[in-house]
Amino acid sequence: MDLVLLAVAAVWGGVTGLLIPRAAYRFAVEPEEPWRTACPSGHAFTGPLGGWLGPARCAACASRAQTAVPPYGDESEAPVPPYGDERVAPVPTSGDEPEAPAPTSGGDRPAPAPVPYAPGILAPLVTVLACTVLAAATGARPELVGWLLLAPVAVLLATVDRRVHRLPDPLTLPLAAAAVLLLGGAALLPGHAGSWTSALLGGPALGGFYFLLFLINPNGMGFGDVKLALALGVALGWYGWEVLFLGGFAGFLFGAAYGLGLVLLRRAGRRTGIPFGPFMIAGALTGILLGALAA
Repeated sequence: MDLVLLAVAAVWGGVTGLLIPRAAYRFAVEPEEPWRTACPSGHAFTGPLGGWLGPARCAACASRAQTAVPPYGDESEAPVPPYGDERVAPVPTSGDEPEAPAPTSGGDRPAPAPVPYAPGILAPLVTVLACTVLAAATGARPELVGWLLLAPVAVLLATVDRRVHRLPDPLTLPLAAAAVLLLGGAALLPGHAGSWTSALLGGPALGGFYFLLFLINPNGMGFGDVKLALALGVALGWYGWEVLFLGGFAGFLFGAAYGLGLVLLRRAGRRTGIPFGPFMIAGALTGILLGALAA
């Protein structure tokens, strides 16, 4: 049963993880810019939920690449060299064979190729890993459903924040509400190992702490981090106050270690801003795993 559970979690992580690149590409814009509505080549997004769900490559770009016809067909159709029957083509002097002309889609333009959306394969792999370790630590308890549903959104948030230092409201606020509802449902089922009451208190507690940090240093702590802390506080509070403290502290520890590493490698200064959302999420994941194992 454990192997089946792990396999189901891994498949879920893989399927949902493959949907992250498109959504991340659409969300990864500057604060004053609207969400992207077209691929890098200008094709409008289509598909479920207004085009938000879909593969990591543009179908229109792929279709154009497949239907592009090279200038020459078979070898028999290649143009005859300009040398007549009485002249011999010159032998290359560099020792290499002459390079064939690059395929084109007609005229002088190169054949279009499918344009992948960032971040490529990293986000799906992280989602698979996160879902698998959550299943391994939690086991067949009701709260596992909540963790598996929340994990892909958390990876999406981390991806967007890593790219543009932004945590979009359409993701952070619904994530907090979803955490409350999912864990509330888990609390109604037998076999759960957490407390919905402490989860409800954990959200405002961690969110309030981040809000205090935001008031003290607005340039060092974004308000998006405050909103994300609400959801992470609910998740961490499910397993108790010790886990809430541990997961919150781990996020600061991971962020500080990353920043120090950049300074030591001379890739950033002490005042260089870093996306803190991924480290908050990594710290929360650490706390949830430890809380699930101890429950």
